[in-house]
Amino acid sequence: MNFADSEIVNSIMVEGGMKPVRTPEEASLIFINTCSIRDNAEQKVWNRLNYFRSLKKQRNGDLIVGVLGCMAERLRERFLEREKLVDMVVGPDAYRDIPHLLSEVEDGRKAVNVILSQEETYADITPVRTTGNGVSAFVSVMRGCDNMCSFCVVPFTRGRERSRPVDSVLDEFKLLSEQGYREVTLLGQNVNSYNHEGRNFAELMYRCSLIDPEMRIRFSTSHPKDFPDEFLHVVRERHNVCNYIHIPIQSGNNEVLERMRRTYTREEYLELIEKMRRTIPGVSLSTDIIAGFCGETEEQHRDTLDIMERVEYDLAYMFAYSERERTLAHRKFRDDVPEEVKKRRLAEIIELQQQVASGLNRQEIGRRHIVLVEGTSKRSEDQLSGRTDTNKMVIFDKETLQRGDYVEVEITDCTSATLKATALRKVSLTETAAESVTA
Repeated sequence: MNFADSEIVNSIMVEGGMKPVRTPEEASLIFINTCSIRDNAEQKVWNRLNYFRSLKKQRNGDLIVGVLGCMAERLRERFLEREKLVDMVVGPDAYRDIPHLLSEVEDGRKAVNVILSQEETYADITPVRTTGNGVSAFVSVMRGCDNMCSFCVVPFTRGRERSRPVDSVLDEFKLLSEQGYREVTLLGQNVNSYNHEGRNFAELMYRCSLIDPEMRIRFSTSHPKDFPDEFLHVVRERHNVCNYIHIPIQSGNNEVLERMRRTYTREEYLELIEKMRRTIPGVSLSTDIIAGFCGETEEQHRDTLDIMERVEYDLAYMFAYSERERTLAHRKFRDDVPEEVKKRRLAEIIELQQQVASGLNRQEIGRRHIVLVEGTSKRSEDQLSGRTDTNKMVIFDKETLQRGDYVEVEITDCTSATLKATALRKVSLTETAAESVTA
């Protein structure tokens, strides 16, 4: 979401006559786009802002620093009054106001706008994509969240759910296709809830998939509470919609899930996983898991380990619980699991996930996949890296292949995080889809 939002801000600034630069040291204006979901993310922001303050001193104040996004909304007073690190504070629904706020700063004032909107989707702004690899792009289809999970600050920092018009999403897809992008990820705090004038996310994703049969489509994030069968059928039937679903569990224990206000049970979640695998053979699954939520016992922690063993996630984003002000958990529950216990439980979750992922990756050896080349491998200029339809990272020799190519590969080796392969041939998505139907 922050990548996508930054590209919206780029567009607004370019429209105002500015141009992006590559490094902070070159800039006359620096925005840091922030996340409040966990304390670790916020600590990185504070460290970065301290560096920007040192840059400002070196240039005798000839540098404007602004904070965007969720931390801006949540901690505006601390930024402006207590820490005095920034000149501007701009919430996630106030990006259109940045040119006006800049004029206030240039007049010697601090500037702030963190007002949340029930309508703003930035649907009419064409992002200026200065981030990424030129192959993949993000498209926000909705903003905000209505779920009110007890641990999550997003509804307070990004506001209520609202969806972009279908036509505006389709127009952005067409533009990305014309610009040569090969993969697009549809974004929302809960894409299942997308609804614009009666058109749901399954219809939106289906219509997007028709625009360019050579452009892959991913989506994130989904909530287990409202995953319609129609949606699963679109993933199964459209060859360019990737067979990969991020479906957060958060905890494997019903009592903890109830305290989290997740609105489903572990039994309902497991039924959904079974339906996904029955409907979409070979689907790859990832999840989010929180260790040490308020009141979590050792037995409840073991329930989380148990559900990980049952589901066998290909990938998991795993975190120790981080209390967030303004959330229900902050108001109602005690953050009573000691830090050393959180760390130990998180380590057990990570260790189990590595074991599961290693086992799943070993099963891939000898199989063939279509990989979209994203760029050069981090470890060798002679190798390329890309992802399978199921979102697994693959490394293989460069040969004559280029970024943006689709390549059929055969998996030859693996680690817990990466597949190693031999490139067989350059292909097209439509060609491989036709071969699959014929077979």
